[in-house]
Amino acid sequence: MILVYTHKTTPRLVYTLQMVFKQFLGSEVQVTNQVEEFIAFEGVKMSYTKNSLGSELFFSSHAILFEKGIHDYTINIKSNNGQKVFFEQAENSALPYDIFACSFYLLSRYEEYLPHIKDRFQRFPAKESIAYRNGFLKTPIIEYWLLDLVSAIQVKFPEFKPVSREFNFVNTIDVDNAYCYLEKGIVRTVAASLRSLVNLDFEGLTQRIKVLIGKEKDPYDTFEYLLDLQSKYEFKSIYFFLLADYGHNDKNIPVTSKKFQALIKSMADYVQVGIHPSWASSKDSSKLPKEIKRLEIITNREITRSRQHFLKLDLPTTYRRLIDLGIREDYTMGYASQVGFRAGTSLPFYFYDLDMETQTQLLIHPFAVMDGTLNEYMELPVDDAQYLVKELMDRVKKVNGTFISLWHNETVSDNRHWQDWKQVYEFTIEQACK
Repeated sequence: MILVYTHKTTPRLVYTLQMVFKQFLGSEVQVTNQVEEFIAFEGVKMSYTKNSLGSELFFSSHAILFEKGIHDYTINIKSNNGQKVFFEQAENSALPYDIFACSFYLLSRYEEYLPHIKDRFQRFPAKESIAYRNGFLKTPIIEYWLLDLVSAIQVKFPEFKPVSREFNFVNTIDVDNAYCYLEKGIVRTVAASLRSLVNLDFEGLTQRIKVLIGKEKDPYDTFEYLLDLQSKYEFKSIYFFLLADYGHNDKNIPVTSKKFQALIKSMADYVQVGIHPSWASSKDSSKLPKEIKRLEIITNREITRSRQHFLKLDLPTTYRRLIDLGIREDYTMGYASQVGFRAGTSLPFYFYDLDMETQTQLLIHPFAVMDGTLNEYMELPVDDAQYLVKELMDRVKKVNGTFISLWHNETVSDNRHWQDWKQVYEFTIEQACK
């Protein structure tokens, strides 16, 4: 255990110490405001306050962990051991920056509560983030800061040994549309066929007809391939199914489709399953309970995992709704337009509700890269996409972090603009599992 002396115990401070020491380093931590108790303690200890008590291991503190409310801090970026840092501290501090304040700022998504211009899907844009603007979005920066922290503690207490981690890979698949042509119903099929004619898309029309009459396999029906690859490399997968009512940005297979239900039941035998909350549910709170219930009925199991459709995340509202509905783990933490680490870490952490000033029991799993980011937003050639995936993964491997990738079943279809992207998926799997 490590004992931390501070002049004031706050929910923010307790949360941050729990995340840094217990969640990330695997060490129990306790906080005290009693100088006598701190001095008498014979184990690993440190002070986190304004001024040092004497010759103890001292970390100078920034004000953010002792305040309430949101303040628009001026962030000055510095460099320390080759990594970007901020919240610079006094020379007598064990570190020249406040690692705890920095970590809280990123983990709580503090900047997303500040005024900002949203993107066209009403999301917090990557380019508004401190990480993107200062060039460290592609680095799980908190894990690298933890190396500084452990080194600083071990100078004073060589016996301090954090729990060792191993690199972990989690493959996730969002199933927005299980099939490209099948199970769409007569009205949608006729309308889509007419659009193909108007747009002179004879290739698409021909493919649709061949699939519907059984001459070709539906291009989005890649599930057997995905499971074969999972079996070959023995990695963990989570599939998030969209079970929305048809609407704007929610154009999934009808939930009444027996074929679709059979697919979900079959997949649930081999992978973990979660809900993909609809676009509409972000505006109508009555929809998500129905969607979760649909998936629970189909799979005959409790649903506790989620990832927002279109990565539609509005803090703290989205997470509060999930918590109220019994969701315990969410995989939305990432950007659509840029790869990298939205919360500054690759490791799972608990959501802190800044408005309520409390740690919740919702475990956040950040993802590092999404197929649509590489292909549709960044418009990378296949080779460049593979290079970027390797760059990100190597940085995570260096700190024994967790690499979560986000794909869709159509990504590996070799259909239309996903031509050749199967090899990017396979490359990612090979790099993660070797």
